[in-house]
Amino acid sequence: MIKYLIPFLEAFFLTIFLVFLFMSLAKKIHWRERKDKRHIHQKGVFRIGGIVMALAFSLIIFLNKDLVMTPELSGFLIASIILLAMGIWDDIKELFWKMQLFFQMAVSLFVFIVGVRIYYITNPFSGGIINLDSGSTVLISLALVVFWVVFVINAINWVDGVDGLSGGISLISVVVIFFLCFRPEVNQPPVAIIASALMGAILGFLVFNFNPARILAGTSGAMFLGFSVAVLAIFSGTKIATASLVLVIPIVDLIWVVGERIKNKKSIFKADKNHLHHKLLEIGWSQRKIALHYYAVTAIIAFVALNTRVIGKSIALLVSVLIMLFACFVIKKRIAELKNTKPHLQK
Repeated sequence: MIKYLIPFLEAFFLTIFLVFLFMSLAKKIHWRERKDKRHIHQKGVFRIGGIVMALAFSLIIFLNKDLVMTPELSGFLIASIILLAMGIWDDIKELFWKMQLFFQMAVSLFVFIVGVRIYYITNPFSGGIINLDSGSTVLISLALVVFWVVFVINAINWVDGVDGLSGGISLISVVVIFFLCFRPEVNQPPVAIIASALMGAILGFLVFNFNPARILAGTSGAMFLGFSVAVLAIFSGTKIATASLVLVIPIVDLIWVVGERIKNKKSIFKADKNHLHHKLLEIGWSQRKIALHYYAVTAIIAFVALNTRVIGKSIALLVSVLIMLFACFVIKKRIAELKNTKPHLQK
């Protein structure tokens, strides 16, 4: 286990070192970033989380002697840096959603070209294998990769509105991928090393991001996390069903918010405060309470994901989604009741 522990510790301590370095640099150069009404944080908290996590992770992976720089791994790192640069740009001056979507789809297409592909999917009803590695099925693989990567990037990005949320959920997701790598049907020690380094980088970031946060992930950090989780899920034997189950909170949050925006005839890409964590803040929950409840629910679901087969995962995913949607309706009703009894809560 030492070859997994070392990259974890290296990434963890390197991330902490880089946080102090970039915080000092940000203060000296009077780092300016755009204002974001969606995120609740103290003044003077810098969005450097994405930079430190990506740099620490990439450096540890690049220098690890147990890893071979395959086209897939090299493409993953290159795409991460490209997405990071776009995220930093957005953190400084907000990018139009079409530009963000273009970059997300571009890096998804890029990693597909270099070999990050879904070669098969498991039938959720029968457990059988459906191959996507030849002929016209390759186009299905391409569509699935692009959709999956873009979907997870935005699910993690949209949940990043309260201290510690995106990082904590991503960390639990990567822990699940790490343990999956040791399953006989997966058997991916190199992916486990990559996951361990990413776990170290995320944990190092969370030391400074948990409420009260001293740094934020920013768009750069949230997109780096989402992209990394999405790609690692493919690396680890296309465990998309497992990853979807673990990411059920941000996934349902994304679906709920999109539905609300369509219902209100607004652009689905127009930022607002209709996310679940915003609603919980509205009924009086603290940032820490929200984060800890998200962690607990995600950890419980992660345990289920690691101990069920394909059909069981499909049932668990369906039940989890229904429970989350029901919770969203209950919270929405509770807010309406509070507004009726306390007019000052009206926007």
